[in-house]
Amino acid sequence: MSLEPQVQELVEHLFRHQAGRMLATLSHIFGLEYLDLAEEVVQDALVQALRQWPFHGIPDNPRLWLLQVARNKALDRLRRQASLRRKKHEIEQRFQQRQSLLETSESGEAEELVDEQLAMIFACCNPALPREARVALTLKAVSGFSVTEIARAFLSEESTIAQRIVRAKRRIREAGITLILPPPEELPTRLDSVLQVLYLLFSEGYSAHAGENLVREDLCGEAIRLTQLLAARPSTALPKVHALLALFYFQAARLSTRVDGDGNLLLLEEQQRTDWDHGLVHLGLIQLELSAEGDELSEYHLQAGIAVVHATSSCFAHTNWPYLLELYDQLLARAPSPVVALNRAIALSMVEGPEAALDSLNALSQEPALKNYYLLPAVKADLFRRLGQTTSAADSYRQALSYPCTEPERRFLLKRLHDLNPND
Repeated sequence: MSLEPQVQELVEHLFRHQAGRMLATLSHIFGLEYLDLAEEVVQDALVQALRQWPFHGIPDNPRLWLLQVARNKALDRLRRQASLRRKKHEIEQRFQQRQSLLETSESGEAEELVDEQLAMIFACCNPALPREARVALTLKAVSGFSVTEIARAFLSEESTIAQRIVRAKRRIREAGITLILPPPEELPTRLDSVLQVLYLLFSEGYSAHAGENLVREDLCGEAIRLTQLLAARPSTALPKVHALLALFYFQAARLSTRVDGDGNLLLLEEQQRTDWDHGLVHLGLIQLELSAEGDELSEYHLQAGIAVVHATSSCFAHTNWPYLLELYDQLLARAPSPVVALNRAIALSMVEGPEAALDSLNALSQEPALKNYYLLPAVKADLFRRLGQTTSAADSYRQALSYPCTEPERRFLLKRLHDLNPND
């Protein structure tokens, strides 16, 4: 039996789960000013794995194998860069230290390796970098996002994101930013950018904006893992961190029910709630309780409050929509955004009816961030459908189909359109 499909799957898994960790390790070894070099070495190591493992078999410790390949490729580059050549002995020592950690730590998560990842996150979110650049760079360097995926998460152009990342790397070199965890007294003020990154990472995994799959559980798992790291550290275990982790648990609890066996989208009202992961719901409730300490009420508290209503409702018909509308009003006041306003309109339609929701959506049509966002016309289409206005509903479904979305979402829109107009 050929190992090629198995290797492809494993390398893709390693890229999503290990590329960011390897990059953090390599950046500690070389220095953050050589982030581009570290990225090249990680990519080369993964490519070599794709070429060799189908013929030679998958190594017992794939992550260690990748680090050793990265080491060899990095040493090759040492001979071509005078600035690194002077640090050859020091770099080799650092490689040996990381190799020893990977060999002695069964999980590969020794405290030093965890600190490397956290230091990488905080370095990418350094206040010396523009806010947008912090988020984009962290998604790229910590979590292995492509420029395309980051652009989708931001509802932005790829060229814009690429320029942000290039400028951020240049600013890191100019400002002399290093990979050292901030002192405890500075950590709380540095958390906001980190939490936004983790939120976007989970959101991309929870509902990918394009491609074959609606859900990419590996990305959700990575966001949860990194947030757990923050929640486990006394200096960063602030109420908003617990609130964000609660939100992730509530959302992750229904990941497996968002599509059917054929990969087709299932709406909230169609999902089998008995199949939700109630263990994750329980963990979410624990984190939500921890988030209640102190007086802070962040946007993550409000989003977790919205999520827990859905997670604990016995059925769709018993959802407390008036309370959800109140929470959306608070969220919109605290963290206004077109996407929040769109979600509020859905709650409004369940409380006051589709016509009221359509009125509230008119202004959103002019929002630049929603220009190519398929959910805006898709929501309008559903509201028109509920009102019996089939022509307007069909037109809105066609508009939604002209925008980027995942294949499950596209199939769902096509089915809704076909139900309205079998000739489409």
